[in-house]
Amino acid sequence: MSGPEEQPLGIDELLERVRTGYRRAEAQEAHDEAQVGEALLVDIRYAALRERDGLIPGALVIERNELEWRLDPQGSHKIPEATGHDLRIVVICNEGYASSLAAASLHQLGLHRATDLIGGFQAWKAAGLPVTR
Repeated sequence: MSGPEEQPLGIDELLERVRTGYRRAEAQEAHDEAQVGEALLVDIRYAALRERDGLIPGALVIERNELEWRLDPQGSHKIPEATGHDLRIVVICNEGYASSLAAASLHQLGLHRATDLIGGFQAWKAAGLPVTR
């Protein structure tokens, strides 16, 4: 006799759970940290959104499907900026949903200071922060 089957998590519950593991960043906070070199902004939006809405000056563009490979400090495909597990990374998607899952994935790699931007690129733009075309 088997026990009751566990109900699968829905995406809303999954997001709520992963977000309890870290403090998310507000747009102005992320901007200020990046300006003084305390945070690495990483834009994971796909090309069509970047072309439509523009870019955040100084943010690294890393496609979502390459994120872990590029930011793992121990990885063979890491970027030069992936200097250690203490790196403060702020992941930015379009509206702040995919970035939460991405930040949780980075935590699994030991990047314990990774976070994401509340509201994503759209919140950055709405806050009047710099955007280049």
